Amino acid sequence: MRIIPLFFISLILISSSCNNSNPDTEINPDLINNPATASGKNNNKQAVLTFRTETHDFERVIEGAKVSYAFKFTNTGTGDLIINNCVPSCGCTVPEFPKQPIKPGESEFIKIIFDSKGREGIFEKNISVYSNTIPNVRQLYIKGKVIK
Repeated sequence: MRIIPLFFISLILISSSCNNSNPDTEINPDLINNPATASGKNNNKQAVLTFRTETHDFERVIEGAKVSYAFKFTNTGTGDLIINNCVPSCGCTVPEFPKQPIKPGESEFIKIIFDSKGREGIFEKNISVYSNTIPNVRQLYIKGKVIK
């Protein structure tokens, strides 16, 4: 008989813990202004993320050094560009990106910091850039060789 009340209590706890609705973390689809958003509104203003280069070769890096490169980009579209996130493929790589909207015609940088400590040998890392463009995910690449 004790199993039934425990089952219902467990069910209530599980269902209430799965509620991920938090108004502070929800993104308004109109802010992103991507034609593929849920709002369905289309004002024909679309951001376009244009990088000067998408790959940087550090060539040789001395093991233990932290090196960085700033990827320059321009919003060549007609709408504000919003970079939602930059996600590296490895914990040894840290991206820094602008949090404010980038107006059409403006340029900015995404800085990538690579920590070579304990990473001897050839490396190739990618960083996924999420934005309100089509496609909404772009890849940046860093590579090189860590030497002693």
